Amino acid sequence: MTDKTHRPQTVTSVPKRDKRLLYLIGFAGLLTLLAGIVLALYSTVNYKYERKSDLGETVIFTVPKGSGLSSIATRLETENLIESAFIFKLVTKLRGNEAKFKAGEFHVQRGQSMAMIYDSLANGKAVQYPVTLPEGLTSAMIMRSLDGFDALKDDNPAIPAEGTLLPETYNVPKGMTQSLLIAQMRRAQTDLLDKLWDNRAAGLPIKTRQEAIVLASIVEKETGVGAERDKVAGVFINRLRRDMRLQSDPTIIYGVSKGEILRNKKGERRGIYRSEIDTKTAWNTYQIDGLPPTPICNPGADAIRAVLNPADTKALFFVADGSGGHVFSNTLAQHEANVRKWRQIERQKKRDKAAQKLRR
Repeated sequence: MTDKTHRPQTVTSVPKRDKRLLYLIGFAGLLTLLAGIVLALYSTVNYKYERKSDLGETVIFTVPKGSGLSSIATRLETENLIESAFIFKLVTKLRGNEAKFKAGEFHVQRGQSMAMIYDSLANGKAVQYPVTLPEGLTSAMIMRSLDGFDALKDDNPAIPAEGTLLPETYNVPKGMTQSLLIAQMRRAQTDLLDKLWDNRAAGLPIKTRQEAIVLASIVEKETGVGAERDKVAGVFINRLRRDMRLQSDPTIIYGVSKGEILRNKKGERRGIYRSEIDTKTAWNTYQIDGLPPTPICNPGADAIRAVLNPADTKALFFVADGSGGHVFSNTLAQHEANVRKWRQIERQKKRDKAAQKLRR
């Protein structure tokens, strides 16, 4: 009988190198699982961030100066413009866009995705409000007018020098200061004048840009008819060339009231008194030679263009024609005849006005 001795089996241990490999494989699997979870979560969050619903009304959302991401997101959720302030903040931060919001008012449409709303607030143009300032106002009048625009913030700026502003329509964001708009109006006039100055007519008796603005302010006050401006400018250019006094009524008014409406003791609007025509002031062109020392208002772009490129005319005189415009003449005799016609028109207007009062 064969003697079979029982020998215990030897268990071979796993080498350390193989253990490390197993650990790495397990760790990589765990990372892959976690990455998958993170990716799934981000995909869900990103989907909600990019998702939009049926578009509704457009509203104005205000971002006050200095607002942070948290306050903006919370208000967006409170006003039912976004689904989740948390998601809005999270994605904005992850994309590195936290510091890109601008202050102002912005149009936001209900139903837009959070991504679209972010783009409106960070990259969109703020809501603009038109501020229209008519030509021919003095600087003091313009400052009073600015107080009537709710979009502008009154920071109590000083009254600008006469004739330094370009009156037109400016679109401004809500909260813009009056000082900033005034600076914009100054730049606008400077830019326009620089552009027109190099293309001005040859041989003008105007040596500086300031003289151009002074004469343009007189042209602006003399006529409200756009088609007449270049011809009125032509008359004044002709008179300057001949060393004739300009004899412009608005310059008398500016010397008396700095351009404010003349009124009698009852507070009623009145005309110019003979004594005011005969009184010498720095602006009264019936009494001084050449141009006044300053503009008498803020002229518009068309008046400035007219002065730098006036009509080619021989006219030396003009007077109102009773219809809002003027009649022009080359000689004093023609002018005096036109003045007589105008006075007849004025007398008839007064009779008609008196008759209307009686009928009442």
